[in-house]
Amino acid sequence: MARSTVRPAFLGKTALVGTGSTEFTKASGRSVLSLATEACRLAAEDAGLPLADIDGVLSFSFNNDSVPSQAVATSLALPQPRFLLDISMGGQAPAYLVMQAAAAVNAGLADNVLVFRALNGRSGQRVGSTRVPGMAADFRYPLGFTAYPQFIAMWARRFLVETGGGAEDLAAVPIAQRAWAAMNERAIRRTPLTFEEYLATPMVADPFRAPDCTTEVDGACAVLVTSTERAADLRRRPVIIQGAAYAAGRGSGLDAGDALLWDDLSRNYTSLLANSLWGGAGMAPGDIDLAQIYDCFSSSVLFALEGLGLVGRGEAGSFIREGNTLPGARLPVNTSGGLLNEGYLHGMNTVVEAVLQLQGQAGERTVESAETCVVTSGALTDGSALVLAKGKAA
Repeated sequence: MARSTVRPAFLGKTALVGTGSTEFTKASGRSVLSLATEACRLAAEDAGLPLADIDGVLSFSFNNDSVPSQAVATSLALPQPRFLLDISMGGQAPAYLVMQAAAAVNAGLADNVLVFRALNGRSGQRVGSTRVPGMAADFRYPLGFTAYPQFIAMWARRFLVETGGGAEDLAAVPIAQRAWAAMNERAIRRTPLTFEEYLATPMVADPFRAPDCTTEVDGACAVLVTSTERAADLRRRPVIIQGAAYAAGRGSGLDAGDALLWDDLSRNYTSLLANSLWGGAGMAPGDIDLAQIYDCFSSSVLFALEGLGLVGRGEAGSFIREGNTLPGARLPVNTSGGLLNEGYLHGMNTVVEAVLQLQGQAGERTVESAETCVVTSGALTDGSALVLAKGKAA
């Protein structure tokens, strides 16, 4: 059956209008519900919208590491929620849930919807140090495949082999993103990094060294989605949802080991959704001013730059090494420092950073000339993406 090319009805009619974030720490000393409630309340306040007007809450969790949307709605004392949704996903969820929120708003299922992610990812349940669950886990563990860094390292190595890349290509990602992190007070890692310093860091899972791996944190963040009509009356400049897509590759969804079923380990889901994303947005990669790319590991940035067509095949590493993603350069990438440096909230903070940039609220790291931004969520066989555009100031 031919794939649908119908443009989602919510595109151009819905917007992100508020953001909220807690402090990112290594030990919050707080409940996940408290963190989630704070981030959602701050997002509503940022937009200038009374909590009583919010009637939708969406979120995601991985291995039950968070709290339900309904619990957060109760904690916020929302009078009558009409749309609640919780999904069991990891980093592929943020852009996907923004899509669901926008679709619900456009369909009249809710007027104003919060999307949040909250967890004690450092002091509580840590993804990076947890045995990866799944149907085939008992068969993988005797072989030594027990944790996410190992699986994604396998993809990274295949990418480097197929594209002729090396350690300098992976290193280019955290090195460049530290330049952005230095301007971000919320970032956990802010110290500048050289290639020599990179090579001196411990190997985690070949070819990944410590700076290639995201930093786990406790915290929460949230965004608020509404219609463009309602957005015109709110406090902040609306960020219009111009493009949106999700794709799941064949053989995905069993568990982390489904990577072993993937046909080409030198590409990821971004290669599958690129045409739908750009076609729905009515744009091309060359129309993008900013990129906020999910970076649980440094290789994800290389995959996405090429998969989305922002650079050619085998060009991502050199593109970054040549300084094209730095402040003031051609295509700023991960302007918060990315998940590698700001902290790992499973990519929800990647969406937050996109909104802050297009609203002109990112402080000294704001890219004033930026009108458009592409955002990705996910690293392997499935994931989602958004194309966002700066709306008119309120």
